[in-house]
Amino acid sequence: MRVRGCFTACLLLLAVAMCGLVSIGAAQENPPTQKQLDINALRAQRKAVVGANMKLTSKEAKVFWPLYEQYEEAMDRVDKRHARELKDYAKNYQNLTNQQANQKLDEVIAVEQDRVNVQKQFIPRFRAALPGITVTRFFQIDNKLHAMVQCQIAQLVPLASKPDESQ
Repeated sequence: MRVRGCFTACLLLLAVAMCGLVSIGAAQENPPTQKQLDINALRAQRKAVVGANMKLTSKEAKVFWPLYEQYEEAMDRVDKRHARELKDYAKNYQNLTNQQANQKLDEVIAVEQDRVNVQKQFIPRFRAALPGITVTRFFQIDNKLHAMVQCQIAQLVPLASKPDESQ
């Protein structure tokens, strides 16, 4: 149950980050802001949740964690794109034209495809270094985390509306 509590806190922070309320980014030249510190804490929590559920041997851990870091960097780029889109959508959802709505939907689908593409890129790399069950377990954990975050985001993101519709 303790892992679940950490897991829930991690997901809530990630949902907020994905909605563009905090920035997801690499280290800046300026001192880190509280938002950046929160994101770093979130990443550490996510890594702790993954680690607590992977059940890696020491040999597997030596191979897994560097791959995990590379994978997370690639997924961060996808998440940044998603966060930008969500932030733009939140500003404009009440006044979208049909063309803009179509563009927003296309971008959401493209972001999801990019996520799948990153997974497809990394699955062979993980498989080359780790047993199949370990690789499958990681992607199950990753997909569960993603699904839970998407559920949180779905609860926060309002439905598109025509300019003349009242909320």
